[in-house]
Amino acid sequence: PSEPVWVNQVHGVDVIDAATSTCLQNADASLTTKPNVVCVTMTADCLPVLLCDKKGTVVAAVHAGWRGLCDGVIEAAVNKMHVSPSDVLVWLGPAIGPDVFEVGSDVREQFIEKDSQAALAFKSINNQDSKGKWLCNLYLIAQQRLNNIGVTQVYGASVNEDFCTYTDEARFFSFRRDNVTGRMASMIWFESNADMTAARL
Repeated sequence: PSEPVWVNQVHGVDVIDAATSTCLQNADASLTTKPNVVCVTMTADCLPVLLCDKKGTVVAAVHAGWRGLCDGVIEAAVNKMHVSPSDVLVWLGPAIGPDVFEVGSDVREQFIEKDSQAALAFKSINNQDSKGKWLCNLYLIAQQRLNNIGVTQVYGASVNEDFCTYTDEARFFSFRRDNVTGRMASMIWFESNADMTAARL
């Protein structure tokens, strides 16, 4: 495969074609229909989302921080894939978990304005130190957004799995935990039929 096609992540919704990218571009998702082109997303609490179609003709990598997730970065990537949503397979990677991701009421309201069912992804914190704060479940919101557009085949981390960047210090970087930290790279690409045949010989 190629060197990974890096992007300058800005918590937005822009999707670039990794195969035609010639410089570091501002974007939070990349995709390709070309074999051996590596799409990548960098995270350290935000949600990495990798997508492909069942036939293996298109792949995408999405950086879903709360702002991008709220504004529709996952939906933008699925739309740019130009395949039926029922043919899309999704992997959700390690992100900050629903038991520790504290947000303010303004964040909750922004999600609910976009989709009322997002209210299910927020739990009020009932202690004096965090009054007016909510625990946010990024995984559930991502699954809701995917379901809304007809993407139901979702794998990897889930609302029922302990896959938390913040609490699992041995395995994951976390910006919220450490402030100064590294990043995890989640990558996806596909090989041509000729490449796979040669690999078997």
